[in-house]
Amino acid sequence: MGKSGPDRIRPAVVRPKSVLLSLLAILTAAALYSVAPHTAVLAAEDHSSRRPERWVGTWSGSPQTGFLASDFNNQSLRMIVHTSVGGSRIRVRLSNTFGTVPLAVEAVRVAVRSAGAAIVAGNDRPVSFSGSLAVTIPPGALVVSDAATLVVPALSDIAVSIFLSTNGGPATSHNVRGLSYRAAGDATASVDGAPYTSRQLSWFFLTGVEVMAAGQAEAIVAFGDSITDGDRSTPDTNSRWPDELARRLVSQHSTIAVLNEGIAGNRLLKDGFGPNALSRFDRDVLSQTGVRFVIVLEGINDVGTSSIAGDVSAADIIAALRQLAVRAHASRLKIICATLTPFEGTTIPGYFTLDGEMKREAINEFIRTTRMFDGVIDFDKAVRDPSHQMQMLPQYDSGDHLHPNDAGYKAMGDAVDLSLFMRDEDSDH
Repeated sequence: MGKSGPDRIRPAVVRPKSVLLSLLAILTAAALYSVAPHTAVLAAEDHSSRRPERWVGTWSGSPQTGFLASDFNNQSLRMIVHTSVGGSRIRVRLSNTFGTVPLAVEAVRVAVRSAGAAIVAGNDRPVSFSGSLAVTIPPGALVVSDAATLVVPALSDIAVSIFLSTNGGPATSHNVRGLSYRAAGDATASVDGAPYTSRQLSWFFLTGVEVMAAGQAEAIVAFGDSITDGDRSTPDTNSRWPDELARRLVSQHSTIAVLNEGIAGNRLLKDGFGPNALSRFDRDVLSQTGVRFVIVLEGINDVGTSSIAGDVSAADIIAALRQLAVRAHASRLKIICATLTPFEGTTIPGYFTLDGEMKREAINEFIRTTRMFDGVIDFDKAVRDPSHQMQMLPQYDSGDHLHPNDAGYKAMGDAVDLSLFMRDEDSDH
């Protein structure tokens, strides 16, 4: 037998602390080496964390069903949109939301507009989609283009030209105060715009333009009905209240964009010329690139049509507004609600009643006093006649006693407190 007792016990090896730390450093370095190539690739793809710029929507138009001419077989459309913030690169959103067949788009180009259908020479760019110059959009779908390098000035007109070689069926469009030119064949590269011989006050298939903007760019979505859409404002002058808000923000050197998601005739609870507000909120607000704020001006059409049909109460409308607040806060957006503007004497038959006016006043009282929203814009106060508070001031009235004129829309845009959009720490709701 071998030795027993203490002679068999080997003394423990005591290593200095510095040696242990050295071994730990070697093991850590080896582990980092094994994952470093993958980590570098992921970091390179995270543009938002490495760039001083970010993508943000600069213009938008809410999709509607096309009730205007929509046979664009072998035709080009040149759509003119007005930016809010500017940027160094551009992307476009094309939609086949209401199409019933695949939409084949053969060519898309973007440029700064000069006048009419003409563009500034030498600055138009082809636009690709996942590397291809053509794209087919399935029914109900949206596509976002690749980035094109184009300096997009703030508050400028951009021409987005598309060529359709075959008829795509019912056109997804936006039908109030848009501006599009039509041409036979592929005229997307035309500089002087001469092939574009007809004009329509709608946009087709185009629902968004995005830019790579400087700093911590963010977007406000103006979500509403025809009063947000700018009905009865002067065409091609960008005189809607969201346009005035955008001008004020740019004058303050802000990189906050304004996206107009108004639809004429829109209601909170029932479909009209567009889907009801509750159903389109995700698509038209929550999915916008860079969105942080939403201004809601909805409910007057629910009031006016209930004066005829008698099927929507003030409590119903208030409940719908509460729903929008909950959904905005769940997506960490700040929601600002606007009071409903006066409409006594409107020329729409049966639209105004005293019962409807009582509903409007109850809704406005809720908006002014609730804590559901992150801010309130008192559009009612901005445009009403102090001596006849159920009516709009004559100098702001377009003539139908429901929609403002250009001066009225400017007064609304001027009534927005810009401090509502100051950055602060996110709060839980």
